[in-house]
Amino acid sequence: MATIKEVVLKHHKKEDGTYNIKYRLTHNRKITYINTNHFVGEKQLKKDFTVKDKFLLSVISTDIAKYRMKLLELDSMLIHFDVKQLANRLTQQDENSVIDVIAFAKQYVSDLIEQGRKGTAYPILTVANSLCDFFGSQIVEIDRINSIMLPDYERYLRKERKFKRKNQFGKEINYGSKGLSDSGLHNHIRELRTLFNAARARFNDEDRGLIRIKHYPFKKHKVIDAPMTAKRALTVEQIIKIRDFKCIPGSCAELAKEIFLLSFYMCGMNAKDIYDLPQSAVVKKRVNYNRSKTKGRRKDSAFISINLIPEASQFLFKYINRIRDRYAESSNFNKALNKGLKEIGEALGIPSLTMYCARHSFGSLARNECRFSKDDVAFALNHIDHTTRTTDIYIKPDWRIIDDVQIKVVSLLNLRRGK
Repeated sequence: MATIKEVVLKHHKKEDGTYNIKYRLTHNRKITYINTNHFVGEKQLKKDFTVKDKFLLSVISTDIAKYRMKLLELDSMLIHFDVKQLANRLTQQDENSVIDVIAFAKQYVSDLIEQGRKGTAYPILTVANSLCDFFGSQIVEIDRINSIMLPDYERYLRKERKFKRKNQFGKEINYGSKGLSDSGLHNHIRELRTLFNAARARFNDEDRGLIRIKHYPFKKHKVIDAPMTAKRALTVEQIIKIRDFKCIPGSCAELAKEIFLLSFYMCGMNAKDIYDLPQSAVVKKRVNYNRSKTKGRRKDSAFISINLIPEASQFLFKYINRIRDRYAESSNFNKALNKGLKEIGEALGIPSLTMYCARHSFGSLARNECRFSKDDVAFALNHIDHTTRTTDIYIKPDWRIIDDVQIKVVSLLNLRRGK
């Protein structure tokens, strides 16, 4: 027996102090939640977090009644659905109704943010906004995203353009954008393809013959190739210059320098992972964590254990659990780092200095200077080798391999101190 009921989740409080009303669907003792467009403030809630606003209750009652009617219509077919599939079926519109890709994108972005995947969500939101600008409408039928439209859309994205966006106070602000480069266009169209594929996964059900999105424009229209990425690896001498660079205490440059060095000392640890790292990750002079970029795509959840060497320890304990007090989001933390590194790079004559340089430099030095194998370098960088994925199932990770790579790369800085 499937049941559905409105709920407000205490831990889903938004920055503006409101809560999204959700519909809790229970089926075969499993639970999932359906998002709604309804939001409430604390004054509209009782102490037990049930809704007391009479107008909202009437709207909710109408929604719940529609969902329960669909459950009755499905009847004997319910046994063929798991709870997620059932939620998708309940929220699907009629087969012949129009799919608004902008409305879907907003819901998709909201879901990604709730999953903690803001880095994936924001580029999709950028795509949705640019589609609205291109079509001059806040509603875009998915059929309008096709192989005929895409070349015109790409030409539009390459041109300098102006557009309006609402700021955090709801006021419309005029913005300008330069035309996208080959790299920017590649990323933008790739994100559009991701959005389109997500819509197909949401609205098409091949098993039951329900195909609402029948076309696929990316079969004919190929995403432009991304240009070769500029090499970001630094020399040992450049890293020494960064290490010895004098910064104003408490400045953005000091933060950037020390986090850059921490990343390098910790085998190219990403800034996002440094930002998220809890005190509990440090166990017996080792740092154990899951790489955020790939943990959702790997069976081992991208786990890695790195030796906390003295060079890294001084910076780790200076910043661990304190970065989030200073920066509300990792994106703000990244902006501060890049700002500080730009200042350092200009002072030292190192162009395009970013946090990526720490990771690239560690890998390049491990391979080219220390002569470690590509497999050992990949292991230290917490990459996965698709060609050896099956073999990896049978091999227990030996973190001492990473320790060897780490200590020999870091020792390069001391060996050349006097040069």
